This record gives sequence, C-alpha cells and structure tokens, in this order.
Amino acid sequence: MRIDAHHHLWDLDRRPQPWLTGPALDPIARTFRLAELAPLLAEHGIDATVVVQSSSSLPETRELLDIAAGSGGLVAGVVGWADLTDPGLPEVLASLTGPLVGIRHQVQDEPDPGWLTRPEVHAGLKAVAGAGLVYDLLVTPVQLAAAVETVRALPEVPFVLDHCAKPPIAAGGWQPWAGQVAELAALPNVSCKLSGLVTEADWERWRPQDVLPYARHVLDAFGPDRVMFGSDWPVATLAGRYADVYALAEQAVAALDPAEREAVFGGTAARLYGLPDGGPRTPEGGS
Repeated sequence: MRIDAHHHLWDLDRRPQPWLTGPALDPIARTFRLAELAPLLAEHGIDATVVVQSSSSLPETRELLDIAAGSGGLVAGVVGWADLTDPGLPEVLASLTGPLVGIRHQVQDEPDPGWLTRPEVHAGLKAVAGAGLVYDLLVTPVQLAAAVETVRALPEVPFVLDHCAKPPIAAGGWQPWAGQVAELAALPNVSCKLSGLVTEADWERWRPQDVLPYARHVLDAFGPDRVMFGSDWPVATLAGRYADVYALAEQAVAALDPAEREAVFGGTAARLYGLPDGGPRTPEGGS
C-alpha cells in the first residue's frame, strides 16, 4: 500500500485557519477539499493518506474524522489536535471516534523554545501514548534540543518528526540542524516524515540539488524503516506541484533497494500509525 502520510484539508467557510495571513500565503488562502486531492493521489498510485490538523481546534479534528469516515478508506488516518496540557486529555481522546492515529500541536508557534519539556506537556504526551496514539512533532531547529530531551525522557511515547524539523534550506544552513537531527534519530521511539522540504527552500528558484542533501541526511540518520513520505499538500503548492514533491522523494530514495523504497512510500506509515493492512502499531517506531 502506497501512503501519503502527511497532507491537510480545510474549509474556510466552516473554520478559519489563523495562520493563513500575509500575501505570501494568498495562493493557499482558500478551501481545499479531498475531491481536489484525490485525482493527484490516483495519478501517483497513492492508495491511502493520513490527514493532519492545521489549527488548534477539537471541532476541526472531529471534522477530519468525519471526512476520513466518508472517504471509502482513502483517508486511512487522522492526526488531530488536542490540548496536551488539559488534565482531562484522556477523556477528550476517548471521545474522538474514528480513525484517529495521532495528535499534533504547532509547537513551532510556541514562544518558549523549551515548551515541550514542561511537566504538564510530558503528562499529555503520556496520555497520547496511553490512548494508543502517535505524537507528531512539529518543530523548527530552535526547538530541536527540547525535542531531543523530550523524546529521550519518554521512551514509551512513539513520536514522528514532521518536515524533517524544517531545515534552513533557503539559507543553505546545515549545522546545528544536521547534528541535532542525527541525535534525535539515535533514539528508537522517533520516526521522521520526508515532507515539507520544498517550502523550506526558495519557493521560486529551488532545484532538487538544493533539497536532496537534507532528505538524504534524514534517510541516513533514521534509516528507511523509520522514514515515511508525506506531500504536505496543499502547503507544498506554494513551492511546487504535487508531482514535483513526489518526484523529489523518488530521487531521494533512488539508491535504496525496493523493500526500502516501499517502506518510505507506505510501509513505515502503515506500521507506525497502525493503518489498515499495516498490522498493529509498533510503539518503538519500527527500530
């Protein structure tokens, strides 16, 4: 099964996306529905997807679960949002019915770079794992040190690093991002999404050779059995078409053997998120 492990859907008539501000984001400041994505998935042989929250909203999470339930299996999993600092989080998670596979919070927007290390956040992360869910890490290099500390402190929690921690591709930066990602990858309970890289490059002038060193570093650090493809559609359309993102991922894994490529394009996501036909979720992240 080929899986796009990271995309978004939003309907601005039903719910605002507070982060969609400024002229740079005007191209995606509109509604994006599954009907628009489905032909792109079919064109690239994608059998199933994981849709990911885009706002800090429980109602949005429930809407995504409804979309998944009505998708005929195309949306196989939902990574939703819930307040990690809520003492009643276990009850909240129990109330979310449907193919919920994970929880995510926009940690990148927290002003405190150490937010992830707070005791109340750790308690929430333990509740996520206790509910049989994965936690998606949305961080920038500024928060990577806290991410390493948190993943190390909570070996029972399965984590997925989104967008390779947003490396500074446009600026040509490498360290400390590369070293911290390698440090994170040394921990067995975290995997990584090969996603979101084109929007960290120069949107107008990026070329594959600008992005591939970062993708290959992640593949080397985590290994293909802990890396999964995600398109980050429609955000990625700021910098390229779905076809461009898919082709870039294919270039990144070209030197791998067929089984390793299959892991990146589906097996890792199916196993980690416990998607249909993927078997039971492996809390240790497949290490």
